[in-house]
Amino acid sequence: MEEITAGFAVCGSFCTFSKMLPQMRRLKEAGVNLIPIMSQTAFSTDTRFGKAKDITEQIEEICGKKILNTIQEVEPIGPKKLLDILIIEPCTGNTLAKMACGITDTPVTMAAKSHLRNARPVLLAVSTNDALGAAAKNIGMLMNYRNIYFVPMGQDDCDNKPRSMVADVELTLEAMEYALKGKQLQPMMT
Repeated sequence: MEEITAGFAVCGSFCTFSKMLPQMRRLKEAGVNLIPIMSQTAFSTDTRFGKAKDITEQIEEICGKKILNTIQEVEPIGPKKLLDILIIEPCTGNTLAKMACGITDTPVTMAAKSHLRNARPVLLAVSTNDALGAAAKNIGMLMNYRNIYFVPMGQDDCDNKPRSMVADVELTLEAMEYALKGKQLQPMMT
């Protein structure tokens, strides 16, 4: 893993940050060189799940690098071939939709576009309340795109949120290893 450089892009599914941070640490402890990336929303929004400053400080401490949080900062990822893989965790329904439609108006979507130009893998850890609703078509489209892989996901509260799905982030490292080999970790949905 010491030779792997992974972009770790964080979107605004704030309720999953407490599960995402340990996975970031796990990757770092495995020897992965992590480049932190955040959407502007994730980077700057205080929520009931935590203050933005506290989250960004933790991410920078784990990665040992400054967070890239502007389109200008992430654009060189592709031309300079900076990453072996880009992990988007959590990947919101908004980001799924933008990626499915080729919209690059955030640091995360620009990082994905820039990275994909090198035919290298992007690993998505879905976290959205409408994965089995409006976002389903975008997930389906992305499943058919070359070099897009998913951390296996499942319903998180089928009684109260029947369309909601989240990735099993405990499988991030394993899913990354598979994606680097050009394979989708199975089963993809539990």
